[in-house]
Amino acid sequence: MSELNTAAAVHIIGTGLLGASIGLGLCADGLDVTLEDLSPTAQSLAADYGAGRPRSADDPDPVLVIVATPPDVTANTVMRALDAFPGAIVTDVASVKRQPLDQLRSSGADLGRYLGSHPMAGRERGGAIMARADLFIARPWVICRREDTSEASFELVHEVAERLGGTPIEMDPERHDEAVGLVSHVPQLVSTLLSTQLITAEDSQVSLAGQGLRDVSRLGASDPELWVQILGANAAPVLRVLEGFREDLEAVMRALQDPEASGARRSLADALAAGNLGVARIPGKHGASERFATITVIIDDRPGQLAKLLTEIGELGINMEDLRMEHSPGAQIGFAEIAVLPEVLEHAVTDLGARGWSIL
Repeated sequence: MSELNTAAAVHIIGTGLLGASIGLGLCADGLDVTLEDLSPTAQSLAADYGAGRPRSADDPDPVLVIVATPPDVTANTVMRALDAFPGAIVTDVASVKRQPLDQLRSSGADLGRYLGSHPMAGRERGGAIMARADLFIARPWVICRREDTSEASFELVHEVAERLGGTPIEMDPERHDEAVGLVSHVPQLVSTLLSTQLITAEDSQVSLAGQGLRDVSRLGASDPELWVQILGANAAPVLRVLEGFREDLEAVMRALQDPEASGARRSLADALAAGNLGVARIPGKHGASERFATITVIIDDRPGQLAKLLTEIGELGINMEDLRMEHSPGAQIGFAEIAVLPEVLEHAVTDLGARGWSIL
């Protein structure tokens, strides 16, 4: 029988985005969640939002402690939790796994009750004010089981991931850090460095920005202090990806120095085609890498128009695989990009057009 019942307590140390979101989800599931943070303000704010309550001296020891602190203090916080709650299983949700594990091993701590994990979920801005109970739904939740991991530890962390709607995935710490270096940490750097180019751009240039720039620069709004810690803790895997990125970038730059030179256009075409192959590997709906066709519908910037479109899509029996909105700067219209299966495209365009929708 699960130890996570309404009589059990879960203690969360760190009440930022991840900690508060975990608290919100577990509280909604009926669990007793207590909170701890070095910042009394952050702790009180998370409690006010419903992520749990401050722990009191009379509270029984928790069954599970979840450490949701920044990477540079994760190992020390885990050690303190192992000492303070000798009957509890302890996990952390830091975005790097090898460094805290190495630090814990060096300390001589008994790691039989410790298991690292990492939900692949987040937002550009942190803090309890941005927390959401549904943050982890359908998102991978990596669990780094080791040879010395107790079965009870694995089962408990696995259950938490599932209760919060995540998809548990087993991966050792080294493979985890290599993976997040590629799919999370380097994208952050690329987005940041491109966003930096906007600082000195003319207002007239920035005013032309469309969805492409917004998509690529979205991560540029992330917290610098947190990302300095993450990148420093995962420097080697990130550097390996950046070295490959630099080689590809230099090849493109050489081709652009003289686009008329023999082979220059082929170099550009090869780089663009390789990007197509890479994008095709990104999992889509239900984890499949299947590519969808896109219908772009023009929507007037008036209340209720998007709701009307979605209602009519349902009435027409069109299974919408994905939806993305783009706004047109300076115009009172927007664009709804609707992904559908290729075999549905023709009749979807015809049927929506027959109902008066303008389609690009």
